[in-house]
Amino acid sequence: RMNDHHDEALEAAWREHRRYVLDVAYRLLGSVTEAEDLVQEAYARLVRTGPGEIDDVRGWLVVVVTRLCLDQLRSARVRRQAYVGPWLPEPVVEPVDAAAVDPADRVTLDDSVRMALLVVLERLTPAERAAFVLHDVFGFSFDQVASIVGRTPGAVRQLASRARKRVAEQTEPARFQVDARDLRRIVDRFIAAATEGDLGALRDVLDPDVAGWTDTGGMQAAPRRLITGVGNVAPLLIRFLRDFEVTMRPMDVNGEPGAIVVRIDGGELIAVLAFEARRGRITRIHSVANPAKLAQVRAALAAG
Repeated sequence: RMNDHHDEALEAAWREHRRYVLDVAYRLLGSVTEAEDLVQEAYARLVRTGPGEIDDVRGWLVVVVTRLCLDQLRSARVRRQAYVGPWLPEPVVEPVDAAAVDPADRVTLDDSVRMALLVVLERLTPAERAAFVLHDVFGFSFDQVASIVGRTPGAVRQLASRARKRVAEQTEPARFQVDARDLRRIVDRFIAAATEGDLGALRDVLDPDVAGWTDTGGMQAAPRRLITGVGNVAPLLIRFLRDFEVTMRPMDVNGEPGAIVVRIDGGELIAVLAFEARRGRITRIHSVANPAKLAQVRAALAAG
């Protein structure tokens, strides 16, 4: 009978805490695939330890998953230096048919997963990122974070403060708190102009200093560097849609109005676009086209 009790406790821990731990891991890593793997690993360790031995199961899981994420981030830094072209976080969208997907399997989409923020978190050290995510996003005390990451509370306070400063410098001015409805209107204008091949209308909706990144993991034919300026970005976009015979559709990406790029013939997913805007115009386009990073979006679209 002990065994049954053990299994029930594990079942309950999986049901109650999995989404929370997945949320922590995704914000620490910027990758759904890697986050899911490490959450599985944390639960495998819970099975070996036995949930009955632990007072605060959720707290225990957060400690284990954060330490696994820190190891992963440290080794990922080396891998990302060898990555061809820009490295962007893995995008997340709501499933087309939300009822078909267990909420426990989904990352919670809120302000703390905006692409603009995740891109800045990528530039922090692993320790700064952990301090910011655990303290500022999830509300853990500096004492708690210190015991998780193996630093003093004072050191963690400094790490979080440095991270917060960089986040404020790099996300707030670019955003000026654009209302989601306004962003949706801007993105709809962008999609219409690009799809119709209307260069004038596209130039109107793009900021003069617009910047575009494409993460392809080194695929051929895609720009491997940052493209800046409306004179470069607009014609390139129109040419891309025409030459690759693809079209754009509106889709919320990481909880904000974005777009997906699909083949006109057959609807195959080619890329996911996230945007930043200011004063009614798009200032940044983050385009994820690396097929390995589109698994979650593909699955969400297929859930329809």
